Amino acid sequence: MFYPLLSRSACIVGLALGTLAAHAAVPKADVPGSRDHPVLQRFAGSVLVGYAQQDWDQRQFPDARGAAKDDNRFVNPVNIEGKVTRLFYLAPQGKSPLEVFRNHQQALMAAGFKTTWTCETEAQGCARAYFALDGYERAKGMRWAEGDLPGVDAAYRDSSWNLEMALSYEQGRMLVGSLSQGGRTLQMLLYTSAAENAHTGRAATYIEIVEPKAMPTGQVTVDAKALGQGLATEGRIALYGLQFDTGKTEIKSESGAQLDQMVSALKAQPALKVLIVGHTDNVGSVEANLALSQGRAQAVVAALVQRGIAAGRLQARGVANFSPLASNAGEDGRARNRRVELVLQ
Repeated sequence: MFYPLLSRSACIVGLALGTLAAHAAVPKADVPGSRDHPVLQRFAGSVLVGYAQQDWDQRQFPDARGAAKDDNRFVNPVNIEGKVTRLFYLAPQGKSPLEVFRNHQQALMAAGFKTTWTCETEAQGCARAYFALDGYERAKGMRWAEGDLPGVDAAYRDSSWNLEMALSYEQGRMLVGSLSQGGRTLQMLLYTSAAENAHTGRAATYIEIVEPKAMPTGQVTVDAKALGQGLATEGRIALYGLQFDTGKTEIKSESGAQLDQMVSALKAQPALKVLIVGHTDNVGSVEANLALSQGRAQAVVAALVQRGIAAGRLQARGVANFSPLASNAGEDGRARNRRVELVLQ
């Protein structure tokens, strides 16, 4: 099978010539500030040499069809959103990629891991999966330990290779699936191979773990112009810039900017009368959510009156979880459903 040249040409040049003379040693310590993910510990003796964590991001994993047979891509990459942890480990010298991969696999299976797709041979698509990983894209934003990958073979002891995303298709194996822990389901991708090439005598493992988590809301304020347009065209507009603590009706101070824009929109149309409608997700009883949504709507009315809007132009209504915008099955959907709407009377 023909494999296209990697875009990181330094890898190819390094394989042929290496980096002559002095080079740093293999990293002895983890990246400062990094740590194993709580659900998966490292292979014994490994060093965590690459690390990144985003509070909320999107990653692409293969589905059950894996890598395409005629192209270096995943057949149907699935977008997964949530808290993302990316880890890159170097195993101790002399440990084979198979030993490292199998230990991770057995530990995950014992914990109840459900496999979406896996490959262990070229025929199963592992080489194509390596290229589909797109090492440059996955390495973005990662912090790296000091060091490199020196050659250990007699003919390569004066050569070294870059540490960053030093995976290869040599002895590559991939495992993709999900693991349920503590009432949540984590999506995981693991790829183990020879670290850059067989001359380093080491195995490298790249892991991505995506934890379900709603994107932080309330970070965008709808301005007065957009409020007016939304009311004119739809008769209603959802406002996520109004923030409350869980189970509370008091408006948080971060809501000030959104309240100011609501006041500007209402003052621009003095004849306008509106409903302030509170919505919740489906967590808790209907009775509790009715009271919570009504209390929040009343708090918004009170804040607008305090800012100079006549009370007769405003009515507060709480409708609990009777009018969802999305499924309440996931945290992202529940976050969309927790909102206050401005509705024309």
